[in-house]
Amino acid sequence: MNGNSNLNNDIELWRTRVFAAFVIIIFLVYLFRLFTYQILEGQQWLAFSNENRTTEVSIPALRGTIYDRNGYILAQNIAAFNLVITPALLPPEESAVQEIFRNISDISGIPLHRGEVSPEDPFVPCVSDHGIHQIVEYGSSFAPYRPVKVACDIDQTLALAIKEKSVDWPGVEIEVEAVRDYPTGSLTATVIGFLGPISAAEEQYYRDRGLVPDRDKVGYAGVERFFQSILAGQNGQRLVEIDVAGKILRDLAPPTPPTPGFNLSLTLDTRLQSAAEAILVGEMDYWTRRLGYMRSTSGVVIAMNPKTGEILAMVSYPSYENNRLARFIPEYYYDQLTQDKTNPLLNHAVADEIPVGSTFKLVTAVGVLNEGVITPEKIIDAPPVITLTERYFPNDPGRAVEFVDWNRNVGGFGEIDFVNAVAKSSNVYFYKVGGGYGDEVPDGLGICRLRTYAQAMGYGQPIPIELPLSGQGLIPHPTWKRLTYAENWSTGDTYLASVGQGFVNATPLQVLMSAAVIANDGVMMKPTLLREIIDGEGNVIRSFYPQQLWDITKDPLIDVMADPNAPGGCESKLTGEKKTVEPWVIEKVQEGMRMALIDGTLDARFPSSLTIPAAGKTGTAEYCDEFALENHACVFGDWPTHAWTVAYAPYDDPEIAVVAFVYNGGEGSPVAGPLVGKVLSAYFDLRSGDLALGGQ
Repeated sequence: MNGNSNLNNDIELWRTRVFAAFVIIIFLVYLFRLFTYQILEGQQWLAFSNENRTTEVSIPALRGTIYDRNGYILAQNIAAFNLVITPALLPPEESAVQEIFRNISDISGIPLHRGEVSPEDPFVPCVSDHGIHQIVEYGSSFAPYRPVKVACDIDQTLALAIKEKSVDWPGVEIEVEAVRDYPTGSLTATVIGFLGPISAAEEQYYRDRGLVPDRDKVGYAGVERFFQSILAGQNGQRLVEIDVAGKILRDLAPPTPPTPGFNLSLTLDTRLQSAAEAILVGEMDYWTRRLGYMRSTSGVVIAMNPKTGEILAMVSYPSYENNRLARFIPEYYYDQLTQDKTNPLLNHAVADEIPVGSTFKLVTAVGVLNEGVITPEKIIDAPPVITLTERYFPNDPGRAVEFVDWNRNVGGFGEIDFVNAVAKSSNVYFYKVGGGYGDEVPDGLGICRLRTYAQAMGYGQPIPIELPLSGQGLIPHPTWKRLTYAENWSTGDTYLASVGQGFVNATPLQVLMSAAVIANDGVMMKPTLLREIIDGEGNVIRSFYPQQLWDITKDPLIDVMADPNAPGGCESKLTGEKKTVEPWVIEKVQEGMRMALIDGTLDARFPSSLTIPAAGKTGTAEYCDEFALENHACVFGDWPTHAWTVAYAPYDDPEIAVVAFVYNGGEGSPVAGPLVGKVLSAYFDLRSGDLALGGQ
């Protein structure tokens, strides 16, 4: 037995117990924490674990196609080829990677090195100006198993060549992506619109609907925006397991396939749309050659079936090329469009609020007959100039103001009745019946009742149509003027409003709708661009059916008192009396519009090829906007003018109504008149051809 004292256990018992107690406490702590994690918080940590190893992958849905009424494609999806590189799948040898990059650069022309990726200059695939090395560096640092786009929308021949060589280039692939294509381009761009990336302001809205920012595109304008939810469909989903590097390992559940968007068939006739644009541009070019300078820079033509509300053509000129915005929105091109003073991105047909001139006399004509201000047979003297004592309040001594007719240089119209006043568009006649004139017309229609009839015929409110940014226009009234200009309404304001001048403005669509009400015997139909909604199998989900908004010969109007100077304006002078427009009133206005082509402002303005009887109204609207001010054109008594004409045909059974507006076009009769006549002629030529081929 070894008796060496150095081998004896000299540790005191209390130290052993303390150490043992410490070990037991540590063990209990770990045991408690393990119990907490595994039992008490087990479900929570299991959820965290599953969240880390699983993710949902969105599968993009195919956007619906847009057709015109004859099946011609206006918007479709086409294949775009993108060159992508997955950093994690590149060879491990640096030399092999460099060889692949050099080969890609040689075949595609993409530089090996260009720029640096930094937080101050974030990398955006296919948009940022970087070389292959920088693009792959960005991808490997962000998500090595996620393909990063090196070049987008490359030529198909190049894509096939890279696809063939990618067998020897690990990590290099050709990605096929659906992008929007617009076969009709600028011809229908202001109606169809274009797509763009999801903005930060709308990100949450679209996330809630299953869309993916930085990948999915949404409608930015036109039909593409209005019908976004119908065209976009529903993205599919994959629930997958991933590793720590983001590599997809397997599907954890059967994928949910995407639901394609519905297709749309519009009421537009591309043939008539093309003809209308060519006629508009041709008319503007004609006057440029004749005058020796470019007077007009923009214009609008809209054609509609007044009985159904179907929009057959809607031209807003100048337009833009929406195909240039289909893949991505180039900054330089977008800046060019936004800085253009003619504002080509705006659909002027529905959003531009402009003076309407004498086309507004249709409203005044309906109002004065229906209110009994005058009878159709009453003869009113229409000299070239009348003098009005303009007053701003009842006891105002006033000041003398001259109001002139458009033909003042040839002596005015003299004695004239209602039908001829409409046909020849006498300003003095409508001044008198609109605002009153001594003993000849003791009580004119007045601004309040004029406003009531204007609203009943589509003015002063947005017209419901399947397009964003529909303008409201303005039908002024005393309260509005006090709030806007801190000034009372004057008798001269009523005179100007009666002929569509002064503060009155409207959109071309509103002008068209007012004439369509007359053409359709008082019935206001809802204008529409939608003909059918069709699913991917060709089944019609929803068909067009005409929608009547109201009938001014049956649906009561709220009558207002005629005194525009009473305190409180029109809103406080409701009498509560309910009126409708007498059918004979509509008939008399129709007669005046028909007479305009026989012996009025449209006499000999329509082409001789148009043998269908038509009816119409011209307008010459004085204006003074920012562009006229820049050109020092706002000269009192000689202001620049817009040209307007609205017409419908056949006269006895209308199937088309057309409005034309030419910015700074001068007089409506010689400029917009022939334009409308040619569009009507083009429509009936197309109609005859369709019938000859057995169409409807």
